[in-house]
Amino acid sequence: MPRPVATEDVFRAVADPTRRAALEVLSRRRDLPVGELAGELGVGLPMLSRHLAVLRAAGLVTEQRSGRQRLYRLRPEPLRELYDWAALFGEFWTERIGSLRAYLDRQAGNETDGR
Repeated sequence: MPRPVATEDVFRAVADPTRRAALEVLSRRRDLPVGELAGELGVGLPMLSRHLAVLRAAGLVTEQRSGRQRLYRLRPEPLRELYDWAALFGEFWTERIGSLRAYLDRQAGNETDGR
């Protein structure tokens, strides 16, 4: 099976907390006007415009003009690539958590033995 890929653009886009928050808001609402999105995020339009440019470049949002408004919509498909790539590390974390559990069980056993 080929290794899942996630583009650098997607990683860069989701690395910023404001962009992650924008994606979360857009996941709950469709075709959100840019002014409304800025209000929900508590950021100014110039800053939000820069963040939306990054999200558009990564293919995570689409922009549609409706009269004088710009409406944004989440395009979640690139997030699937990121999810598939991160899933490669699931076994690693399962193993690490299992080792930690065994260690803590041994420590708890030593404490109850009076050591």
